[in-house]
Amino acid sequence: MSPGAGGSDGGRGVPGTDAAFSALLEDSAEELYESAPCGYLSTLMDGTIAKINATLLGWLGLSREETVGRMRFSDLLTVGGKLYHETHFAPLLRMQGKLGGVALEMRTAEGARLPVLVTSTVKKSDGGEPLLIRTTVFDATDRRAYEKELLRARREADEARRQAETDRERLREALEVLQRSLLPASLPDIPGMETASAYHTASPMQLGGDFYDLFPLDDNRFAFFLGDVCGKGAQAAALTSLTRYTLRAAALHEADPVANLGILNTVLQDRYTGDDPRYCTAVVGVLERVGDTVRVHLASGGHPPALVLRGDGRVEHLSTRGGMLVGALPGAQFVPARTTLHPGDTLLLYTDGLTEARIGDQRELYGDEALTSFAAGLAPARPHRVIDALTDLLHDFGDGLDDDTALLALGLPARTDTGS
Repeated sequence: MSPGAGGSDGGRGVPGTDAAFSALLEDSAEELYESAPCGYLSTLMDGTIAKINATLLGWLGLSREETVGRMRFSDLLTVGGKLYHETHFAPLLRMQGKLGGVALEMRTAEGARLPVLVTSTVKKSDGGEPLLIRTTVFDATDRRAYEKELLRARREADEARRQAETDRERLREALEVLQRSLLPASLPDIPGMETASAYHTASPMQLGGDFYDLFPLDDNRFAFFLGDVCGKGAQAAALTSLTRYTLRAAALHEADPVANLGILNTVLQDRYTGDDPRYCTAVVGVLERVGDTVRVHLASGGHPPALVLRGDGRVEHLSTRGGMLVGALPGAQFVPARTTLHPGDTLLLYTDGLTEARIGDQRELYGDEALTSFAAGLAPARPHRVIDALTDLLHDFGDGLDDDTALLALGLPARTDTGS
């Protein structure tokens, strides 16, 4: 079949087909320009509109007669858009020859605002002279609505975050006040003795269950106790409060540490029964001044052993091995211990938050041996120095400290104390 006969060549050989196809392309191109999903316009270099498509005219509610040759591009903009166009958009376009994705606002015939994104290109002659400006306009209404919604969501999120931070701070302050209420505001003065205490909180957002106290029984004797209840939060705070006031009342009634722990054990057994058992560890004691020494009589229920930093540099454990948890079992057994403090000696009581801290890359337990070695490096030392050193140690543990720690140190100054 010859090339001019049609057939497999798609009919290109049929007379008049090429002309019809060209006309169709021209028709389609013009229709695409007029009915494109975006706005098109061409302006002279002074901004006078030379050509504008039907899409943009429809958005603005204007006719071709009103715009072509009669209006400038800047006349289609809002006051703010016009100002930005004159001061920024137009100068940059003249310098760069092209500017894209600029957010402006157009004004419709009814006075409404139409948010748009504008891209403009300067068409130049073969000699490089600028001839006209071609501009594409995209309706940004949905985008602007999205941006406003995004901004609103961000503002709400920021407000929620600020409110959460405020609530967190209020909760932290409330917990701090409640925690302080479970501890003595200050330690009483004991003639001839020095006392020091500290409470280190592992988390400011959680109530701990550690406690301590020191109070007079009479002119010559003082009672003390220190311990740690099970759990955290409000239930631990309630248990701490019950434990402190029970031990105070028991000690004022009878200055026998073993009997005091027995009374607390009975109270906890009566109060917490069934599926919600509650218990604690505690060490309870009495100080009695005898001449220039202080006799210490204490008892422990499941609590870490007290340490005595002697004036000659030795460190001793007051062994109370075998003392049982307080409140865990009826008829629990508690182990007594006695010692005498001489000038230069300091008695140290602590909760297991200190010895159960995690250290190193392997997060190993700090442990009793490490604490004994640390105390030996301090001895002899007055109570305040011991507490300050241990407080620094707790801070050094950082996130390895998982539990609160209570510290209580009681000592007799050396006869030739140099203030160490």
